[in-house]
Amino acid sequence: MAHKKAGGSSRNGRDTAGRRLGFKKFGGEAVEPGNIIVRQRGTRWHAGDNVGMGKDHTLFALTEGYVAFRKRLGRTFVSVTTQRATGDVPAAAE
Repeated sequence: MAHKKAGGSSRNGRDTAGRRLGFKKFGGEAVEPGNIIVRQRGTRWHAGDNVGMGKDHTLFALTEGYVAFRKRLGRTFVSVTTQRATGDVPAAAE
């Protein structure tokens, strides 16, 4: 009797889509209430003035204004200010 052993199935061949994390608005850019500024995992950037944090750590604008970054106590805070900051460098370069 001729028999052929069945080949095993491959356990590779799948991949997950990217999560599209990172900055959506950079320093000095205008934002409106509800605009997403940063999508992140964990608190790499912290919510400053006029910025809220969602349950998945997404930072979003609470008021109309301009995005600004500030370093304090070893943390980078993202804020929304009424004045456009001059020479503000986006924190995405970090």
